[in-house]
Amino acid sequence: MDALATTQVAGEDVHQLTPAQVADRLGVDPAAGLSTHESVERAAEHGPNRLAEPARRPEWLKFLDQFRNWLIGILLLAAVVAAAIGDLKDALVITVVLQINAVLGYLQERRAERSLEALRRMLVPTARVRRDGTEREVEASALVPGDVVLLEAGDRVPADGRLVVAESVEVAEAALTGESQPVAKSTAPTGPVPLAERTGMLYMNTALTRGRAEMVVTATGMRTELGAIAEALRTGAEPPSPLQVQLDSLGRRLALLSGVAIVAYALIALLRGEGLGDLALRAVALAVAAIPEGLPAVLALTLALGVYRMASRGAIVKRLASVESLGSATVVCSDKTGTLTLNEMTVRSLWTAGRRYDVTGEGYGVQGAVRDAMGTDRADELRDAVLPFALCNDAHLTDDGFVGDPTEAALVVLAAKTGMDADGLRAELPRTAELPFDATTKYMATFHTEPDGRTRVHVKGAVDVLLDRCTEVLTEDGVREFDAGLRDEVLAVTGQLGGAGLRVLGAATAVLDGPPDPAELPGLTLVSVAGIADPPRPQARDAMALCRSAGIAVKMITGDHAATAAAIAHELDITGEVVTGAELEAMTEEELAGRIDGIGVFARVAPEHKVTIVQALNRRGHIVAMTGDGVNDAAALRAAHIGVAMGRTGTDVAKEAADVVLTDDDFSTIVRAVREGRAIYDNIVKFVRFQLSTNVGAILTLLGASLVGLPAPLTAAQLLWINIIMDGPPAMALAVDPARDDVMRHPPRDPRERILSMRRLLAITRAGAVMALGTVGLLALARERIDTDTALTMAFTTFVLFQLFNSLCARADDGPLLGRHQLRNRTLWLCLAGVLAIQVVAVHLPWARSVFGTVPLDAAQWALCVGTASLVLVAELVVRAVRGRR
Repeated sequence: MDALATTQVAGEDVHQLTPAQVADRLGVDPAAGLSTHESVERAAEHGPNRLAEPARRPEWLKFLDQFRNWLIGILLLAAVVAAAIGDLKDALVITVVLQINAVLGYLQERRAERSLEALRRMLVPTARVRRDGTEREVEASALVPGDVVLLEAGDRVPADGRLVVAESVEVAEAALTGESQPVAKSTAPTGPVPLAERTGMLYMNTALTRGRAEMVVTATGMRTELGAIAEALRTGAEPPSPLQVQLDSLGRRLALLSGVAIVAYALIALLRGEGLGDLALRAVALAVAAIPEGLPAVLALTLALGVYRMASRGAIVKRLASVESLGSATVVCSDKTGTLTLNEMTVRSLWTAGRRYDVTGEGYGVQGAVRDAMGTDRADELRDAVLPFALCNDAHLTDDGFVGDPTEAALVVLAAKTGMDADGLRAELPRTAELPFDATTKYMATFHTEPDGRTRVHVKGAVDVLLDRCTEVLTEDGVREFDAGLRDEVLAVTGQLGGAGLRVLGAATAVLDGPPDPAELPGLTLVSVAGIADPPRPQARDAMALCRSAGIAVKMITGDHAATAAAIAHELDITGEVVTGAELEAMTEEELAGRIDGIGVFARVAPEHKVTIVQALNRRGHIVAMTGDGVNDAAALRAAHIGVAMGRTGTDVAKEAADVVLTDDDFSTIVRAVREGRAIYDNIVKFVRFQLSTNVGAILTLLGASLVGLPAPLTAAQLLWINIIMDGPPAMALAVDPARDDVMRHPPRDPRERILSMRRLLAITRAGAVMALGTVGLLALARERIDTDTALTMAFTTFVLFQLFNSLCARADDGPLLGRHQLRNRTLWLCLAGVLAIQVVAVHLPWARSVFGTVPLDAAQWALCVGTASLVLVAELVVRAVRGRR
C-alpha cells in the first residue's frame, strides 16, 4: 500500500486519525523525525514539494504569439495588399521587418522569464524540520511525506500535515477556505467534516498567527489541497497591468487614427483622379506609418530592467503593477525599529562624577570614543565608571554581532570604547555569585573576588531603584555621601536623558568585608548613568531629506513609548504631532482623516491601528506605501497601495501580503525604489512621446504631400526602416535613461494622470507637424531645383534625421532641452551615431539603394537635410522659452 501518495491513509481521511495513528501509518517517530536516507528515498518517489508551473507553451508557439497582436495583423495585411498590387519589394521588406520584430519580442520575453525566475529563487521559502533526531532548516521544496515540521507564529505552512503538537495555535486559512478569522487548531481528531472544520490539520500556504506547532507532513506539492486548486488554475493568464491597458488603449486610438488618415487620403486621391494602384500603395504606407511597431518590446524592456535594477538595490518587486505605483507614492508609513533605526542598542551618553560624556559610534562595532563637552577623548579616566557595566553582564561580542541581551551588548561595546576587554576582565575577576535580573527588582548584581581577597559587588539596573540602595555617589572630588542635592542632580540627569528618548541604566558598586550574601545588598556607591538608544540608520537621515524634497510625507508608526519615538523623529526631522494608540482610538474616522496630514508619529500603536491609519490616508487621497514585518501587519500591507515587507526580519505572512520585499530592511531602500519607480515612468513617457511623434509626423507627411500633389515622400519599406531600425534603438536607449538629477525634487505625479496628457499631446502634434512641414517643404524645393529621385532621397533622409533631434526633445520632457543631463545617456548617443551611419549606408551603398529606392547625396544636400531636421529642436526651444516667460 502506498500510504504516502495521498492524504488518504488506509482508506480513512487523515484528520479522523489520532497523531499517533498517522505517524505509525507514515512510518515516522515525531520525536526523531525521518532519517536522511528515508527523506532521500521519499523525495525520489514523490518529487519536489512545489506546485506545478502554469502550462508552458512550446517555444515555436511563443514565437508565433508575436504575430497575434492585432496591430501586427494590420501590417501583415498591408504586406498582402502590397504583394497583390505588384509591389513585391515593399511586401518583402514588411515581412522581413515583422520577422525581426518577432525575434526581438521573443528574445525579450525569454529574458523577462529568466529575470522573474531569478527573483523567485531569491524568495525560496524554507522550513524547520526534525531529521535524524536534530532540528535543521531545509528548503520547503525538499519536504517529503512523513517529515516533522516545526512552526511558530508568523510561519507559512509549507505542506499539508497532521498536527502532533499544538500550543495555542491559530491559523489564517482565508487563502484556502475564505474564512476571514483565524481558526483555532488542536491535535484532537475530527469526524467526517468539511475542510474548514478540520482543526487537526494544517494546509499548505496558510499561516500561523499565534502559537507553536509540530506537524507530520501528509501530502506535498500537487497532492496538497492547494495543489488541487492550482491544477485548475494552471492554464490561467495573468491580467495586464494598468499601464499595459493604457498603452493598449493608446494603440487602438492609433489604429483609429490610421483608419481616418487612410479614408481622408482615399477621398483626396479619388478627387484628384489617382489610380487604384497608387492609392493602395499610399494606404499601405499610411497603415505602416500609424503603428509604433517597437512599442511593446520597448515597454517590456523598460519594466524588466526596472525590476532588475530594484532587485539589485535591495527591493524585490513581486507584482509588476507596483513598479508603476511606486513613482506616485505620496506617503510612506514606516516602522521605527530596524527600518528607520539600526535595531542595534547603542550607548549614546554617559554621566559620571558630575560630568556628561557623549559616546560616538553606532551599533555593535567597537569603533568610537567617549568624549567630554570639549570633544576630548576621556576613555582613560572612565574605568571605574564603566567597570560595573562590563562585569555585571552576560553578553559577548562576536565577529558578526553578539551573543546575549542587546542592551548588555551595548554596555560591552561601551567598555571596549574605553579600552576594556569585558571577557578578559571576567576571566581576571571571576564571578563568585550573582543576582539575575528580575522584572520585579529591576536590577542585576554580580559578586567578584578581588586580588586582595575582598569581595566586590557590581550592580546595574533602573536608576530610581539603585538610588534607594545607594548611600554614596562618585563625584569630581571622589566618593561622597549621597545627600539631597546630589540626589536631585542625578534625577535631573536621568530626566534629561529620558526626555531625549534614551533608556537610562545606572551602575553602582560596593566592597564586602565578609563573604557575599546575594540575599542582601550593602550600601552602594552610584558610579555612573548610561543613556542607551537604538540609533537612526545613518542613511535614513539622507532618505528623509530626499523624501521631503520629493514631496513625500513620512509617518513613523511604532509600538515604542511616545518620548522615544519623538526623539528618533526629531533626529530624522520627521515633523508633526505625536499621537498615541490610545488617542487614536478616541478619534472618529472623520477627525482622524482631518488631522492625519499634521501627524508625524504614531506611538504605542497596536497592529490593527495601522489599517485605520492607512484608511484615513486613503480618504485624504494619498497613495500610501506601508512597511511591516509581522503577521499582524498583513492587513495593513494589503490595505496600502504598496505593501513593503522586511526581508530579513519579516515573517512569511508579511512577505506574502506585500508587493515589495526589502532584502536589507532599510528605509533608504524604499526611497531608492520610489526613485526607480519615478525614473521608470519618466522613461515610458519619453519613448512613447518619441515614437508617437514619429508616427504622427509620418501620417501628416504623407497626407500633406498628397494634398499638395507631390509624390509620396516615404514608401512603406522606408517607413518600416524608420519605425523599426531608426526609431527602435533610440527608443530602447530612452528606456534605460538614467534618472534625472531632479527626479526626487518634484512632488509625486497624480496617479490619475494619463501618459498622454494634453501638454504632451500638443508636444507630439507640434513635433509631427514640424516634421511634416520640413519634409514636404524640402521635397517640393528639391524636386523643383534638382530632380525627383534626389528630392525623395532628401525627404527620406530628412525624416530620419528629424528623429535624432526629436529624441533630445522627448528625453527632456519637462526640463531643459540642452544641459548636462543630455550627455549622461551614453547608450543614446551611441544609438544616434549608429542610426546616422546606417542612414548613410541606405543612401550610398548600391544594394541598399535598390531596397529603399534612394540615390547618393552630396555634402551640401546632406547639410540641407541636417539643417531642416534641426527645426524640430529649434521649435521646441522657442516654445519652452515662450512658456518660461509666461
